[in-house]
Amino acid sequence: MKWSFRIGRVRGIDVRVHATFFIFLIWIGLSGFLREGTPAAAVNGMLFMVTVFATVVLHEFGHALTAQHFGIQTRDITLLPIGGVARLDRMPEKPRQELLVALAGPAVNVAFALMFLLVLRIRGQSTAVDQAAFDTAPLLVRLLWVNGIMAVFNLLPAFPMDGGRALRALLALRGDYVGATRTAARLGQGIAFLLGLLGLFSNPMLVFIALFVWIGAAGETQAVEMKHAMANIPVQSAMVTAFMTLSTSDTLATATSALLHGTQIDFPVVDDHGHLVGVLSRTRFIDSLAKVGMEGSVVDAMTRSFEVTHPSEMLDVAFARLQTSEAPLMPVIDGDCLVGLITLENVGELLMVKEAIGKRSA
Repeated sequence: MKWSFRIGRVRGIDVRVHATFFIFLIWIGLSGFLREGTPAAAVNGMLFMVTVFATVVLHEFGHALTAQHFGIQTRDITLLPIGGVARLDRMPEKPRQELLVALAGPAVNVAFALMFLLVLRIRGQSTAVDQAAFDTAPLLVRLLWVNGIMAVFNLLPAFPMDGGRALRALLALRGDYVGATRTAARLGQGIAFLLGLLGLFSNPMLVFIALFVWIGAAGETQAVEMKHAMANIPVQSAMVTAFMTLSTSDTLATATSALLHGTQIDFPVVDDHGHLVGVLSRTRFIDSLAKVGMEGSVVDAMTRSFEVTHPSEMLDVAFARLQTSEAPLMPVIDGDCLVGLITLENVGELLMVKEAIGKRSA
């Protein structure tokens, strides 16, 4: 995620903090200072928020480690002002697994809440807290309530929040996965609308959460529908077979000619033996052209970090890797031969054609 910084790595998972989180912390500190007029209040407010977000990280690790148990890796966990985001390589394909992964995060908060409750009971302290005096309540009391609220809030059936994912998984146990996603998304967007209205009259943060839920529900529904549409289609049926390649001996002047005199904007790069060695995207080409000019080398501008696929691989599997790849195209390799390309554009065109045919036959 852009504007995020790595602060640690646990079990192979990067923990990152988005720049806006620091702005949020400063805002918390200023609020405490303006409310009580002391630097101590600002520092205490910021420290408490850091503690809260430590539990948010553990919440996300609940998801990540459960997914890891099912063989699904997590690329990173990023802290944002509205919470944490665990970026899994993929969602579990089995509804029972998705249900466990979705519930693992809130389960962490429930466990913390019960632990804090037990400690407070042993100490003989009250767990009651006045909302107006929440900032001055004992730390464990505040953490008890924060974790309890976090668990309940995340279990709202507002897809793609945890509760919405759990609902989708339960619906998918008895029916179609795509239909379950649509139902969960519609319910999630309805709840997002209500949260947005509530936020307008109470807490502006709810408006941002509502927007996140609304956009997330629409985006995930579209992703699931695309995956369903691509199922059982081999890469060979979607790949571009008429394409140009660049050579490792070419300059950026040659790449300029290829870009301007054709419709192709990204190019595979091959060596003198015809073996694929890199990909030159339009973005990297323009950046290099601005730095070194026409005489620059294609080899210096290309990226060697890219995904490849085989003509017999299923399109939905290949497309998922393409979406997370640094390169905007995926070369199709059969043996040692470059036989085609997969791009976001040609996959989109395939889906539009398939949809049009489906409408005509309906």
